[in-house]
Amino acid sequence: MALLDRHAASRDAYQAIRQASADPFSVRFDSVISPTEGVIDGQRTILLGTNNYLGLTFDPDCIEDSVKAVREGGTGTTGSRIANGSYDGHLQLETALKAYYARRHAMVFTTGYQANLGVLSSLVGRDDHLLLDADSHASIYDGARMGHAEVTRFRHNDPEDLYKRLRRLKDTPGEKLIVVEGIYSMVGDVAPLKEIVAVKREMGAYLLVDEAHSMGVLGATGRGLAEEAGVEADVDVIVGTFSKSLGSVGGFVVSDMEGFDVMRVVCRPYMFTASLPPAVVASTVTALRKVQETPALRHKLHANAKHLYDGLTALGLATGPNCSPIVAVTMPDQAVAIGMWNTLLQNGVYLNLALPPATPDNRPLLRSSVSAAHTPEQIERVLQVVEKVAGEFGLLKDEPKRALA
Repeated sequence: MALLDRHAASRDAYQAIRQASADPFSVRFDSVISPTEGVIDGQRTILLGTNNYLGLTFDPDCIEDSVKAVREGGTGTTGSRIANGSYDGHLQLETALKAYYARRHAMVFTTGYQANLGVLSSLVGRDDHLLLDADSHASIYDGARMGHAEVTRFRHNDPEDLYKRLRRLKDTPGEKLIVVEGIYSMVGDVAPLKEIVAVKREMGAYLLVDEAHSMGVLGATGRGLAEEAGVEADVDVIVGTFSKSLGSVGGFVVSDMEGFDVMRVVCRPYMFTASLPPAVVASTVTALRKVQETPALRHKLHANAKHLYDGLTALGLATGPNCSPIVAVTMPDQAVAIGMWNTLLQNGVYLNLALPPATPDNRPLLRSSVSAAHTPEQIERVLQVVEKVAGEFGLLKDEPKRALA
């Protein structure tokens, strides 16, 4: 058996996809013109699959501060946070996060993925129990494996099922940590956080919320679902990323737990990787300030999301259970999903193709992520293209109503 033969099924499926269309997992951008537009294979294309929720990747202040930082601090730190990789900017960013979330502790990681790996592998161990929503992100599952805690999955967004599983563990030794997400990344649904908090209180568990897709999006000040649901005091740990609303890269964790700073010397994904470069840290600090000072960005984002969600739903397409900046359409099968994705790209619309096993219930999806930077005209153009293409694939019940120029 060759070393890579274990991946034969995945290899065969990948090759079949590449033979049927352009490779959806290796799209190359000739250039990126703005947060919402790029050039792919020489064609100007509306970008609807970037997670650039607030459109801050091209914010002039973020760019200027990033350029200044790289000139003053160089291109990288070449070291980890426990060696030579803690610059003044890293501490400024952690201080800003502590102030923003009103928490005593904050740690900055090199990626959001590493934040989940580090936190989940360090907070719990062999004698403890992790209770994960079944639709949790891959980084949550991978962090759970690294920590060696006993993993129990509960049905997606089902507080009653969580309660039943915690009740069975009531007399079992070890700590219990519940892990949920603010907005789930595939179909954009949100966790029933108030109900989950009620279960957490009754059963004496801890609660971690991954706000990767909800930070900057939900809540009066953009702190995420915990803020919007009014349960921040009941959330023990918040994990997030800089690569969505803040338009850069990196991850973080904030907490009020006593002694949380010990994580800096036990969390291996934090300790043994190079820290974020000065340019990224500087733009992130500025973007975090923009999130707090510019609520109009969130208002525009939600208006754009509603425009797209309502338009796709009106076409009779199988949209998700609620409107959020992640707008997904369930496809009848993989062949239709791949064909539609490819045809949309040919017509100047880039979005994400999501295929099993990475999707809920093994359903193929076409996944869009809306930005505050999208114009109403761009979203209307997307709806025109989707209506045309969906009609070609026999997914519309009625005749197309939008004229495609």
